[in-house]
Amino acid sequence: MSEPIVSRLTNLFDDLPDVPQPIYAKLKQAISQKISSSVWEVNQRVPSESEFVKALGVSRMTVNRALRELTAEGFLVRHQGLGTFVAEKKAHSALFEVHNIAEEIAARGHKHRSELLVLESAKATVEEAMMLGVRTNHSIFRSVVLHYENDLPIQIEERVVNASLAPEYEEQDFSTQTSYEYLMRVAPMTEGEHLVEAVLPTPQECERLQVAPTEPCLQIQRRTWAGNDIVTAARLLHPGSRFQLFGHFGR
Repeated sequence: MSEPIVSRLTNLFDDLPDVPQPIYAKLKQAISQKISSSVWEVNQRVPSESEFVKALGVSRMTVNRALRELTAEGFLVRHQGLGTFVAEKKAHSALFEVHNIAEEIAARGHKHRSELLVLESAKATVEEAMMLGVRTNHSIFRSVVLHYENDLPIQIEERVVNASLAPEYEEQDFSTQTSYEYLMRVAPMTEGEHLVEAVLPTPQECERLQVAPTEPCLQIQRRTWAGNDIVTAARLLHPGSRFQLFGHFGR
């Protein structure tokens, strides 16, 4: 970080609302505002704990907690022996909500495109029937779509769909609309569940996502209902270095 930024630490709290809160929380908010507004830019070094303590007159414990929590939340990244830096922004999705990936990407000011890898009708296997709550050999659709954010692959979407609830799924052009858009139109979601896990990608997934075999990926297994019926079961795989989930809890 350049010297002018360090010298302005004494005015760090000036833009914050005057509301009671712990000093560490106030420091977190001030730093995150600088990052969100790009005053502190990606990959710039932030002041050291000692520099914060000297400029602001707060305790080292207060600074350490603020920086540690901002690092855990993805705002900062620490490099041993080098210091703490503003982290690159990862794509993120709401933990408790289901959104259209194309809209999420557009909201970040980026370009979405998708590549359809598989789209077929089939009879449900035992495993697929259990996921969808139907009988074995029930008519289903299978699809695999690779989503891109700008020029980087951000998600492999593998999906099985109950053909009774979305009979024209196979006829859709998923290069111009997402499966989310079509399914929400024909069978609006009333309920959903998902399971989130860290997994290692298969060789084929490494190739599709352009990641190394050792890079952990974030896997979301999701099912959605329309009324009493399960419409779709999906497996969404994201490169761990490009994606994060965000959730907000009420008091």
